[in-house]
Amino acid sequence: MLRRNVRLRKEYLYRKSLEGKERAEYERKLLLKRALEEGKPIPTELRKDEAQLRKEIELEDDNTAVPRTHIDDEYAHAGEADPKVLVTTSRDPSSRLTQFAKEMKLMIPNSQRINRGGMVLTELVESCRSHDFTDIVVLHEHRGEPDGMVVCHLPFGPTAYFGVFNAVLRHDIGQKKEVGTVSEAYPHLIFDQFSSKLGQRFHTILKHLFPVPKDDTRRVITFANRDDYISVRHHTYAMPKGVSSVALTECGPRFELKPYQIKLGTMDQAHVESEWVLRSYTRSAKKQRLAAPEEQ
Repeated sequence: MLRRNVRLRKEYLYRKSLEGKERAEYERKLLLKRALEEGKPIPTELRKDEAQLRKEIELEDDNTAVPRTHIDDEYAHAGEADPKVLVTTSRDPSSRLTQFAKEMKLMIPNSQRINRGGMVLTELVESCRSHDFTDIVVLHEHRGEPDGMVVCHLPFGPTAYFGVFNAVLRHDIGQKKEVGTVSEAYPHLIFDQFSSKLGQRFHTILKHLFPVPKDDTRRVITFANRDDYISVRHHTYAMPKGVSSVALTECGPRFELKPYQIKLGTMDQAHVESEWVLRSYTRSAKKQRLAAPEEQ
């Protein structure tokens, strides 16, 4: 099993290494297409390979015209079966973090929660791989307050790291009459202001924790981005007087996520490439944001 995982990982990295060449080839074909469509002279750098590029363009269809990326490989089988998610905590969790993990288990359908015990990350990831889990969610704390969440996609990554702020658990929101019981229906997802390339990346990572819902489901989970803080809210709704009236009931938990890193590997791997890292204190004019500039 170990040798098979190493081989599959090497194949994945090799496919990823070809991305730059495929992107460059795609850009050259795009230049040639534009020149032919607009009736302009063919750019000088393409004249030597014009015949070969034309032949390749003619053989392309909608599926092969756009180059694939490692993101396509990571989530290639995402729609074939419902995701299977493991929820756990850091070692020796407080009662509040344990309660938060229980509520996250209720929030994510088809998830299972385990007590971490003395299990190290390598054992945890290998165990999840062998039992066909698609994702691992690990929750961290500081002095009894949840302050971190790691979402690791299996078998090869990516791994997204988030800070957790202002966590409000179900019993903090109100009495059982007010918050009700947690529905087991698959929820509809609302993603607000994830329009940039980085935002779409986090959208993909979070979206694939949840299975596809039915149209008549009355359970909603919202991920609303404001200034790169993602507000997570969990509601059910009812329409007592038809479509003209909607009554929202908050189920909890309620918290904010601050993404700060994406690694192109699983969380047990020490030396993997970082796809993106938040650098708050560097003096740079342009930083990647989750929302496109026009939505700021």
